[in-house]
Amino acid sequence: MELRKDPLTRSWVLTGDDIPETVPRPSSECCLCPLSEQKLQQISSRPPLHGGPWSARAIVHPGAIYHIEGAPERRGEGMYDRMPPIGAHEVLVENPRHDRQLWTAEDTEIEQFLLLMAQRVQDLKGDARFRYISVYKNYGPGSGQEFEHPSAGLTATTFIPRRALYELRACLDYFLQKERCVFCDMVAQEINEGSRIVEARGDFLALCPYATRVPYETWIVPRSHDSAFEHFALLHAPSMRDLAGLLKRSLQRIRAITESFHLVFHTAPNKHHASASLGYWKTLDEDYHWHVEILPILAAKAKSYTFKEVYYSPVAPETAAKRLREVPAETGPA
Repeated sequence: MELRKDPLTRSWVLTGDDIPETVPRPSSECCLCPLSEQKLQQISSRPPLHGGPWSARAIVHPGAIYHIEGAPERRGEGMYDRMPPIGAHEVLVENPRHDRQLWTAEDTEIEQFLLLMAQRVQDLKGDARFRYISVYKNYGPGSGQEFEHPSAGLTATTFIPRRALYELRACLDYFLQKERCVFCDMVAQEINEGSRIVEARGDFLALCPYATRVPYETWIVPRSHDSAFEHFALLHAPSMRDLAGLLKRSLQRIRAITESFHLVFHTAPNKHHASASLGYWKTLDEDYHWHVEILPILAAKAKSYTFKEVYYSPVAPETAAKRLREVPAETGPA
């Protein structure tokens, strides 16, 4: 396996002929359950809440694609660039119980998962080789879900994924023009207008963004400015209970529309890997704003995507937010 850079989009692509095949396991066997006999390399865990061995834990992915060992040596091949898949590939097990997904777990359980995530991102950013830490959850048919057990994926890479790179450039450009954070301005305008806000809880807003890529796309954004999720979470640990509750209720609403979704945490890149050529780190703390993006997966539409990368969403965000507000969700703290 190796990473190759597309000279047109400037995206890094993981490719090769030695991708390990995933052997389907019997439904009765779950390698992530506490009583599993499969040997897994645990990295970190959170203390238990209701007995049991832990409340959330991080393990090395049993079929890891990125590996810690080695140096990220970029090599040229004519006009092309390539490098080995140096990084980290982990599974964040959200709950010891097999039936406690984020939309059915207690707020306190989700809180422990969020704190574990923050700790892992912070720890991995201590390695200057890694430019970006991605945390994501794929769920349902067509999403690329790997495990039935409640879990999320984490990858630490020596490059910044393209979507994150676009955001960094846009945030920097906006800050250079106005000396303000574009997300802070967006939050202020959404609060003022109100039509795209689904729910507010504590310091967090759930909203349907102004230019949605897919119907019912939902973002969770903190009102307080911070570029890095892990910094915010560990500095304001009690607020993770509010984030846990809002994340749970947002997923309950989306699952009333569709079973499948992608969920991605967007946080700042690793400042320990400063890049003189890109220059995103000079005002990073001021111009970037961490957030969560949830993209529901609905039945394919003929107009949903074009080669020009123009998204087509047949439901306006204002309509989507109104419908999501009307979906029953649990009330009060769990």
